[in-house]
Amino acid sequence: MTDRPAPQSQNLGEGLEDMATAVTHAGPEPRSQGGVLNPPLYRASTIIYDTVAEYMNRHAGLYDEVIYGLYGTQTTLALADALAALEGGGRCVLTSSGTSAISTALAAVVKAGDHLLVVDTVYGPTRKFCEEVLCAFGVEVEFFAPGDASALSGLLRPTTRAVYLESPGSQTFEILDLPAITQTCRAAGVLTLADNTWATPLYLRPLDLGVDVSIMSATKYVSGHSDAMIGSICTLDDGLYRRIKDTAGRWGQRASPDDCYLVHRGLRTLQVRLERHERNGFALAQWLRAQPEVRRILHPGLPEDPGHDLWRRDFRGASGLFGFYMEPLSGDQASAFFDHLEIFRLGSSWGGYESLLVPAWPAPVRRHPQDPGALVRVHAGLESVEDLVTDLERAFVRLRALRKSAA
Repeated sequence: MTDRPAPQSQNLGEGLEDMATAVTHAGPEPRSQGGVLNPPLYRASTIIYDTVAEYMNRHAGLYDEVIYGLYGTQTTLALADALAALEGGGRCVLTSSGTSAISTALAAVVKAGDHLLVVDTVYGPTRKFCEEVLCAFGVEVEFFAPGDASALSGLLRPTTRAVYLESPGSQTFEILDLPAITQTCRAAGVLTLADNTWATPLYLRPLDLGVDVSIMSATKYVSGHSDAMIGSICTLDDGLYRRIKDTAGRWGQRASPDDCYLVHRGLRTLQVRLERHERNGFALAQWLRAQPEVRRILHPGLPEDPGHDLWRRDFRGASGLFGFYMEPLSGDQASAFFDHLEIFRLGSSWGGYESLLVPAWPAPVRRHPQDPGALVRVHAGLESVEDLVTDLERAFVRLRALRKSAA
């Protein structure tokens, strides 16, 4: 079997200062790769063996070694080890995107006849996978409101196999009481999975709060440069890791070694980038809540947010992604507001160095009531916050001028 670099110590990342050390050093030791700081880029489909005995026994290394390109190269495994260390230990499976990480993890834990509970505020493609794929395969999917965690116990059934969570919620940023939910689920023998893309392991470690599987779109903050796509699935349970790894293989899920290299390189600056994203995000949220057109800010880091107390208890910080509601906008008004932005960009995804401002209406598909206003999603990038405020201020000036002319 092919040797792989020795993983870094799993003790990295205990405190916030240690997390700065972890993102800088997590992964193979340079001495194990000829003194090179970043893990080298290995591309491969075929892996060769010296003897027939080694070849016939190659699958014994499926979960730990390089045996075939589909299951990863040394570059893939180096990033997996690094992310597992940041998540608090355990093992990590990498896939080709955040969405593929979500679908692979869910497919590994439920089957036909099972009942799956999903928080109503999940990422849109997660909902579509549950409704259009899992339901077609015979899984019964039920969505629940993100409010009172104690109500979850009344939704559990003998056939409930897993509960899927996302905190903060997609687009609307509700915070879940993860410790209460995981305690309820563990007592019932039900697995919990959580999407942790918004916070990353630097600001929230779901596995420390009892979650069984932590999922990220490393495409976003971990990469940080809007040019790579990877999903990660981490767990402390070795048996569960093997199930997820097997499922990824059966579905042909593979993270590109090139993207693994880019994401590992981006990982090194994750903490300093997140600090700037957080600072800019708070500054923009505070400026926006003073604007008369804005009727509500959706940011769990603000004291008035309904989830603020849970956020303060469980999270170490906030990323640069948040939302706000405005009064409804006509097509012309939306164009006046968005079409002439100079620094903010219009584009999907987030987590890169650039600021984004996008309309998020019609309201996200939910089973529970939503605010009928115009929802705007903000990603605060790394630019000067003064320049970002100026760009937003001009957008509001254009909107006000159009409304005044139509009055």
